[in-house]
Amino acid sequence: MVLWWTWGLWRAALAQPGAGSLSAGIRGASGASGPYAAAGELRGEPDRYGGISVRLGALERLDAAVFQRRLEAAIQQWRSEGRVAVWLHIPILQSQCIAPAASLGFCFHHAESYSSTLALWLGEGPSRLPGYATHQVGVAGAVFDESTRKILVVQDRNKLKNMWKFPGGLSEPGEDIGDTAVREVFEETGIKSEFRSLLSIRQQHTNPGAFGKSDMYIICRLKPCSFTINFCQHECLRCEWMDLNDLVKTENTTPITSRVASLLLYGYREGFDKIDLTMEELPAVYTGLFYKLYHKELPENYKIMTGMD
Repeated sequence: MVLWWTWGLWRAALAQPGAGSLSAGIRGASGASGPYAAAGELRGEPDRYGGISVRLGALERLDAAVFQRRLEAAIQQWRSEGRVAVWLHIPILQSQCIAPAASLGFCFHHAESYSSTLALWLGEGPSRLPGYATHQVGVAGAVFDESTRKILVVQDRNKLKNMWKFPGGLSEPGEDIGDTAVREVFEETGIKSEFRSLLSIRQQHTNPGAFGKSDMYIICRLKPCSFTINFCQHECLRCEWMDLNDLVKTENTTPITSRVASLLLYGYREGFDKIDLTMEELPAVYTGLFYKLYHKELPENYKIMTGMD
């Protein structure tokens, strides 16, 4: 079983374009590289976990039979060196190399728009290679105006049953949750807003809308910075500022919207510190990187504590 932190390191290594990750080519006995090498070999970059990564050039003219022979010889060499895994990155223009790799035991690991990554476990026992992403992340923004007690809601277009909900959509790669909520709200409604807190997280599995994968749906509390609605006609059928009490009471809404509306009403009456998960940016273990941590607000004296009294 691969621990979650190990998978994080594997993914970081796979994502790096430099020393920690990929490079490959076909090199002949004379040292010349390219498709016309007479007696060639596949080259790869070792990683810190005992694996090796190979990336085929998108424009090399590779013969499938020749590639299979060279890959088979390379696997024998890597196995003798004690390598535990091979990561094979194949551009879409080199798709003729997928079948030869599969015949040698490679399986698909993941695919992107213009390339696929295959993997082969060389170590002892069952494969301990980490799986690829299995979740999609959707984010919605509950834009609440405390001065008027109005909340921004939409009805999606092209739904079998149009119910009131918060505007939102899928988070993009490398995009923070709060930024997704602000962006999606503006794209759907024309309303500018600011992130305030995280309110709820819904998790469900085998979601048809996520191609059968698991789905995370996160709702954020946002503060409005503008109020004139200019909603997207392609995505929304209706959009309006609704009194929070009316949203709590209406039956024409989704269960999660109704629950979060009640949560917001509780926060409005009793204090948002009762419901908010606030965000703090902290330095990551990787030099120069940061991450966002969401939690109930801590008093300042607890942030600097080093242990028990």
